[in-house]
Amino acid sequence: MGTRLYVGNLDYSTTEAELAEFFEQVAEVVSVNIVTDQATGRSRGFGFVEMADQSAANQAIEQLNGKNLGGRTLNVSEARPKRDDAGGGRGGGRGGYGGGGGGGGGRRQRY
Repeated sequence: MGTRLYVGNLDYSTTEAELAEFFEQVAEVVSVNIVTDQATGRSRGFGFVEMADQSAANQAIEQLNGKNLGGRTLNVSEARPKRDDAGGGRGGGRGGYGGGGGGGGGRRQRY
């Protein structure tokens, strides 16, 4: 298996083919995945490129981080491994709204 790179600040119209072509200028690309919004199918502006090996990945980071693609300056770095506990995002806790104790009800009567 190759080495995965995180590519941030992608233009929303950039295709996986364009991204692959851009990285192939440096070294062999194994796969490309641009992350899209599940609801709309629109690019979320980042993706992952898998390079053939560690040295190819290092070359890509060195030569392409800060370079321009589609009018945007790319952020290229080694991807962090997926966490085992990574669920569908936004889990845990009680959420931002709701909950909280009941407020003080109406007026208090005095005798």
